[in-house]
Amino acid sequence: MLKKMARNRSLRRTTLKIFIFLIFLIILFACAPLPSITHATSQFHLDKGYVHKFEIAEDMFWKDGEPFRIIGGDLHYFRVHPEYWKDRLLRAKALGLNTIQTYVPWNLHEPRQGHLVFEGIADLISFLKLCKELDLLVMLRPGPYICGEWDLGGFPAWLLAKEPAIRLRSADPAFLELVEKWWGILLPKVSPLLYSNGGPITMVQIENEFGSYGDDQAYLQYLVKLARTHLGEDIILYTTDGGSRQTLEKGTIRGDAVFSAVDFTTGDDPWPIFELQKEFNAPGKSPPLSAEFYTGWLTHWGENIASTDATFTANNLEKILSKNGSAVLYMVHGGTNYGFYSGANTGDGESDYKPDLTSYDYDAPIRESGDVDNTKYEAIRTVIGKYSARPLAAVPANKEKIAYGHIKLDEISFLFDMIGMKGLVDVVESQNPISMEAIGQMFGFVLYASEYTPKGNESVLSIPKVHDRAQVFISCPEDSGKRPTYVDVITRQSNRPIYLPHIKCASKNNLFILVENMGRLNYGSYIFDRKGILSSVYLDARPLYKWKMHPISLENVNEALKFNPISLNAKKKLNYEPAFYTGHFNISKVGDTYISFRGWSKGIAFVNNVNIGRYWPSVGPQCNLYVPAPFLREGENTVVILELEKPNPLLSVSFVDYPDFTTCGKPSGKRVLSS
Repeated sequence: MLKKMARNRSLRRTTLKIFIFLIFLIILFACAPLPSITHATSQFHLDKGYVHKFEIAEDMFWKDGEPFRIIGGDLHYFRVHPEYWKDRLLRAKALGLNTIQTYVPWNLHEPRQGHLVFEGIADLISFLKLCKELDLLVMLRPGPYICGEWDLGGFPAWLLAKEPAIRLRSADPAFLELVEKWWGILLPKVSPLLYSNGGPITMVQIENEFGSYGDDQAYLQYLVKLARTHLGEDIILYTTDGGSRQTLEKGTIRGDAVFSAVDFTTGDDPWPIFELQKEFNAPGKSPPLSAEFYTGWLTHWGENIASTDATFTANNLEKILSKNGSAVLYMVHGGTNYGFYSGANTGDGESDYKPDLTSYDYDAPIRESGDVDNTKYEAIRTVIGKYSARPLAAVPANKEKIAYGHIKLDEISFLFDMIGMKGLVDVVESQNPISMEAIGQMFGFVLYASEYTPKGNESVLSIPKVHDRAQVFISCPEDSGKRPTYVDVITRQSNRPIYLPHIKCASKNNLFILVENMGRLNYGSYIFDRKGILSSVYLDARPLYKWKMHPISLENVNEALKFNPISLNAKKKLNYEPAFYTGHFNISKVGDTYISFRGWSKGIAFVNNVNIGRYWPSVGPQCNLYVPAPFLREGENTVVILELEKPNPLLSVSFVDYPDFTTCGKPSGKRVLSS
């Protein structure tokens, strides 16, 4: 009996041990990290001793040992006033995003060789720290080429002045030497903000859609080596290319050193493209990622404003997210191309020139002004809410817009009166016209001046190659009190000869050609896009020599306005001569607003010394320019307009509380840029 009782006690102890062991196993498996965001099994587990680890394994992203899905969006710090960075990031986070992707434009940070800018709207480091503060990860795209509808694809224009000419986006040693210097400045600045160092940066892109441009593996490999030198071996480097075999073969870097992401037209079936993506990544290293999921599209001057259906966009995003794919919205918020930084594209050839609008609204879910009360924001947010790993934040209210009303512009001076002003315009002389970049001018205008002897009743003027838009004027040297006579426009698109009317002068006639740089190409094979007159100028089929080039950067526009104010009598005669128009207005409350340019023709606008961009309502579709509140101040404010053609007869502008992409111009699908 005692033996039997002992056996029973032993059996109970054994049974209890087995039961405890089974409970332990159940707890162990229940607490193990899930291999997928929703399902599946995995053999991959990170050592919990590692902290701040972002990596790729088993065709998934892993963040600190847990599966992670990227739901991101492009939001470019350089297109948003710094005081609004936090506002726009919070709106992106409320949409459900966990990651922000941004380019880094070299030309913004080094506008002149050796002159570095990392303050104000160029304060990249503060932007990255703000992302960290708001618990947003960052995918950084430092180029050196970025595209992005940005002047010269982010390259500084002074690269175009180098002789012999540099081959951009190539293994040209002269180009690589300059890239090495730039990245040697930039990458050490961002290195402390890598995710492994406690910062927000999880991935760094190499080049940008290179497979759509070239096939230079030596160049790409050089960039990888350079990035590793400054950023170490742990950071995920990635490329982004169109989702075709041809572009991936040319733009990716085989092996497991660089992750290959894809982009494709919204509406394409994503999963065959993600399967193709796997062929260009190492086994187990190909999480499906659309690095540019297009929420809208860009718009050029003379086109109807781009618009895409909200439901269509949201449904196609769900096709990716519903199967554990990752996506980055391009754009989540577009912003504005302030100053002269908007880029351009070409169509069938180099002369089929298509400059971009000042607005980069992009029909994105967060509009140019930050507004989110639109169907696209709501539809995308609903889809993301189904797959987000955490509850979505509350949506911030729109910022108030204020209509300040009509502003009279009552002080004006002629652009040509800047010529010869000490400290404003420095003349460069040459037998033949030379490019804007060659005379040290990166943006704005160049006035080309020469003399000619007319023959007969009229002369024929032709310029085989002008980038981008030339306004032609003539005058008599002895008539210094008279204004130049406007003749016509020669554009990059039309490139047609024009006729110079006969004017009777005591000696030779003056010829003035004002050439506007309307934005350098940012994409395609013609990206080496110098500006100005790039050929000989022909008068009656013969080359015209002895030129003076007057660079007009508009950096000292306030100084220019102090000289030669136009009299009331001269105002009545204003027609097509470029002139400055100045007005002042007082406000007691500061808020976002828009300047309406209806009734004006084409030009540049400044608010409180800030170049807010180009306007061109005679062509459209953008009728108003967005003015964020931080550009204004309580009390007196100043608006300056450089009108290149014919001013509004009322000599006034209106500050309104709405954007306008409607019928101020003539957008019809046809090119009207020669007007």
